[in-house]
Amino acid sequence: MRKVVEKVVKLLEEVINDRTVPRNIREAVRRAKECLMEEGKDLAVRADEAIQILEEVSSDLNLPIYTRTQIWNAISMLEEAQNI
Repeated sequence: MRKVVEKVVKLLEEVINDRTVPRNIREAVRRAKECLMEEGKDLAVRADEAIQILEEVSSDLNLPIYTRTQIWNAISMLEEAQNI
């Protein structure tokens, strides 16, 4: 699951660094990334917290379509990793 988290973190960093994405969305994605990287919690719990944040932001009307796809991909990877 750690490799999946590394891939998701890279994907989230792309969104965070994309200046065409609204600031509030970048901030939510940053929070999701921080949840994934937080030490002291079980990896499954961190993934679940990140999924919740990303699902919430994915319904934002100001979210560019390509960014929405990136977020959905991140959610899918995390959900898949939880089932392993």
